[in-house]
This record gives sequence, C-alpha cells and structure tokens, in this order.
Amino acid sequence: MLRHILHYGIHFIVPIAIGLFFFKKDQLKIILILLASMLIDLDHLLANPIFDSNRCSVNFHPLHSYWAIAIYLILTYLKKTRILGLGLLIHILADLVDCAFI
Repeated sequence: MLRHILHYGIHFIVPIAIGLFFFKKDQLKIILILLASMLIDLDHLLANPIFDSNRCSVNFHPLHSYWAIAIYLILTYLKKTRILGLGLLIHILADLVDCAFI
C-alpha cells in the first residue's frame, strides 16, 4: 500500500505542488506540462507483458533508460525545456521509488 501511495503521490501530487508553490504566474500551464511527462509511460506498450508489478521500469523501457535520463537532465539546463525536463525527472524519481519496493 505504501509503495502505491508514494509512487502515485510523486506522479501526481509532487507536480501539482511544484506548480502551485513555485510557479505562481503560470501555475496551470506548469502543472499540465509536469503531468504530461507521464506520457513517457507509453513505452510500456512495447513490453510483454505491458504491465508487470514486479518489474522495475528504470532502464527496462526505452524512455526510462539511462540514456533517456541523461537527456532529461540536459533538458533541465535549457531554458525552453526546463519544465519538461523537470517533469520527466520527477517521473523517473517516482519509478525509482517504486523500484526500491521490488
């Protein structure tokens, strides 16, 4: 139960909290971008089975690979992609927390 609360809390509550507390001017836009980062889970469709609760996503799926994570880090240094990079890294953090429970 704690595993799911932390995993989905980081996926949903953390992006919303970051948008609300750190981006007063464009809160809704920032929150939507951060939440849209969950679209990297589309790479789960390439796996067989698509969902396995005992599989660590990090470095298993293409958009969760170490190479992809390196690109997400680079995105945080570029002004135009900083928020997207942050959202993607939050997503990876949520998945790492999930992996810690496996």
